[in-house]
Amino acid sequence: MNQSAQPIILARDLGIDIDGRPVLWNIDLSVQPGSFVGIIGPNGAGKTTLLRVLLGLIPVTHGTVSVFGRPPSDLGGRAREIGYVPQRPNFDPRFPVSVRDVVMMGCSASLGLLRSPRRADWEHVDTLIERVGLAGKHASRIGELSGGEQQRAFLARALCGRTRLLLLDEATTGLDLPAQHELYALLHRLRHEMNLTVLAVSHDLLELSGHADELACINGTTHIHGKPHTVLHSHELREAYRCEFDFLSKEATAEGTRR
Repeated sequence: MNQSAQPIILARDLGIDIDGRPVLWNIDLSVQPGSFVGIIGPNGAGKTTLLRVLLGLIPVTHGTVSVFGRPPSDLGGRAREIGYVPQRPNFDPRFPVSVRDVVMMGCSASLGLLRSPRRADWEHVDTLIERVGLAGKHASRIGELSGGEQQRAFLARALCGRTRLLLLDEATTGLDLPAQHELYALLHRLRHEMNLTVLAVSHDLLELSGHADELACINGTTHIHGKPHTVLHSHELREAYRCEFDFLSKEATAEGTRR
């Protein structure tokens, strides 16, 4: 991680109003190239809203935010360098689409509206499928895969556009513990192999803290942003989670004992 480089993401006094109601306010966030930053906070804290702002889907009401040094709404072609893995979608498992087709969907922005995929595009897709550990699953229907395998396919889709910044929204929700560990291990490897910057939203702060370089805790506003150990044992975390903290504190103590 290069601390002297320009931040990939930089938010200063960021505020977002939706339907006249403040959802985020005084958000300060700096994400350095090559880092893995986890966004934590209680339900309804505005974590997903923050991702949507970074994707240019929600306009800024107050303050500033930049991605690659530009406002998200002014990224132009550089928007293709952002990969996004949403919360696991619900879909009909009988839907006749293959893993290969799902991953190719992530290349559509790079291809443009009028150009069909060429051999090199399909080769790129096949390489990504193998890279996320789905070798031999190219022709499998997405609905036939396990939950962990489906998330790997969606991850490959998010990486299809020559991605530099990867945004994940509760990517491990619904996965059992082994599948969660495997997904985080895969993210760790791909981050280094592909020179990715990763921003991951999760409700599971203990699991995320074991993999992220830094944690940013938000609940409407930024409560604390720092190294995982510092965040987990901070007064600011207690303030962010309020009544939920007693449970989290016991879990954090147990996790620390196990480690």
